[in-house]
Amino acid sequence: MRAAAALLNTARDGGDSHDQDGDVTTNARAPEAPALTPRGVAPLVLHPDRYFDPDPAIRRVARALYEETHALPLICPHGHVDPAILATNAPFPEPTALLLVPDHYIFRMLYSQGVPLDALGIPTVDGSTVETDARKIWRLFGSHYYLFRGTPTGIWLDNELHDVFGVRVKLSAESADRVYDEIAEKLASPEFRPRALFERFDIEVLATTDAASDPLPHHQAIRASDWAYGARRVVPTFRPDAVLRIARPSWPHELAALARAHGAPITSFEAFLAALAERRRYFQTLGATATDHAVLEPWTARQTPETMEALFQQARRGEATAADQRTFEAHLLIELARLSTEDGLVMQLHPGSWRDHNAPIAARYGPDKGADIPVATEYTRNLQALLAAHGNDPRLTLILFTLDETTYARELAPLAGHYPALKLGPAWWFHDSLEGMRRYREQVTETAGVYNTVGFNDDTRAFCSIPARHDLARRVDANWLAGLVARHQLDLADARELARALAYDLAKQTYKFG
Repeated sequence: MRAAAALLNTARDGGDSHDQDGDVTTNARAPEAPALTPRGVAPLVLHPDRYFDPDPAIRRVARALYEETHALPLICPHGHVDPAILATNAPFPEPTALLLVPDHYIFRMLYSQGVPLDALGIPTVDGSTVETDARKIWRLFGSHYYLFRGTPTGIWLDNELHDVFGVRVKLSAESADRVYDEIAEKLASPEFRPRALFERFDIEVLATTDAASDPLPHHQAIRASDWAYGARRVVPTFRPDAVLRIARPSWPHELAALARAHGAPITSFEAFLAALAERRRYFQTLGATATDHAVLEPWTARQTPETMEALFQQARRGEATAADQRTFEAHLLIELARLSTEDGLVMQLHPGSWRDHNAPIAARYGPDKGADIPVATEYTRNLQALLAAHGNDPRLTLILFTLDETTYARELAPLAGHYPALKLGPAWWFHDSLEGMRRYREQVTETAGVYNTVGFNDDTRAFCSIPARHDLARRVDANWLAGLVARHQLDLADARELARALAYDLAKQTYKFG
C-alpha cells in the first residue's frame, strides 16, 4: 500500500511528516483533558492512537499496520462464554448481570478494596441472600470505577462502554444512573440480543470450555436452530480436569457423571481411558478442535498399568491422597497427548495457578471468584517425559501457557523453538495487558520466533468484552512490529504479514478452524 510505504519512509528519515489529519507534525498531540460538566460528569473519549508509541516514527507505522488488521474477523479459540446465551438468544437481563457479576476481573478489584461480594450480588453456593437491587449494585460499581484507572480492566471496560454501548460519559458515582439507563435501554432492543452482537462483533469462531461429562445440550440447540451463522462457528472444548482430580471429595460424583455421559460403567482405569476417548469423539461431532487442561504444575511421568489401576481403585474407595492425584495427573497428561496424536485435537495446557486460593470465598461463593493466584512454574524438567514420548510427533499440537513470566525466555521459548509439537499460548490472565503482551513478544520472539506462537485468545466469560480485548492485542502487536520496522529490523511488507498472522491467521491455523 502506498500510504503504508509513505509511513515507512517517514520512519526511515525520522523527519517531520503529514500526520493523519494532514498537519505537519513532529509529535502527535493528545486531546486536551475534557473539562468536567457542572454535574461532575466527564466525557468518555478514546484516542484513535491509544496505546501506540509516543515516538512519531513508530506511531505512524503502528497506525498503518493496525488499520490493516483491526477489521479482521475475531478468532476466539479459548474462552468461557456460556453457550446457553447463544442457544436461547434471550435478551440480556440488565447491565449489572451482564457486565459485573460474571467478570471476576471487575469484582476481584472491588473486593480487594473492601467491597463485600454480597453487596455486588455475587451468588452464594447455599443460595443465601445477597444484594439483588441491580441499580444499587451498579451505583456501587460506579462509585468505585476510579479503581480501574491505568489497569487492563479499565482499558477493556472503557472500550466496551464506548464502542459496544455507545456510552459517551465516564462511569462514576455521578454518571452511574445515566449510564445504567442508557445500557438497559439498548439491551431491550433486538440489536443487542446475543446472536446479533455475535455477528456485529464479527466473531468467526467462538470456542467454549466444557466438562468431559457435559452432554452439550446448548451446542446441540445452536446447531438445531435456524441460526446458520452460529451453527458453524460456536464449538465446544473438551476439559476433563474434574475427572482427573481424584483426591477431591467431588470426584465420585464427577466419575458418575462421566459414566452417564459415556453410557457405560467405569470400574477400571482401562474403562476410564476408553470413556475419555469416546467423549472426545463426541465433542468432535459438535465441532470441537481442542482440549484444555489446567494443572498446578506441568509434571509428567509415565506409570505402569498396574500403578494406574491401583490409583484408580484407591480413588473409587475414597482413599486417594494429594500425592496420588499428582501422580495420576502426571501420567494422564501423557495419555491425553497420545489421544491427541490419534484424534487430532489440539492440546492446551494451563499450569501454574493455585485455584481458589481464598478458601472462605470459595466455600461461600464457589470457584472462579478472582482468587486464582500464580505460582512459580518449571517446564523443562516437568515436561520431559511427555515430550520424549510425543514432542517429536507432527500429529500433536501442544500449546503451553504460563502465569510465570520468568519462564518466557528461560524455558518456554527454547522449548517451542525446538520441539515440533510445541506452540506457545499468548500472555494469560494477569499478563494479557498492554505491558504484559509487549513483554511476551520481546522475550519469546528472540528464541521461538512468531510462528511458534498462536496469536491471541480472549479467555473471558464476559461476552461483551471480547472485541475490546482483541482490539488491544492488535494495537499492541502493531506497535511492537512498528518498532522493529523503525529500527530496520523488519521491512514493512514482512511486518504487514506478521500483523495479520498475529491478529488472525495463527489462531485459525493452529486450532484447525480452516
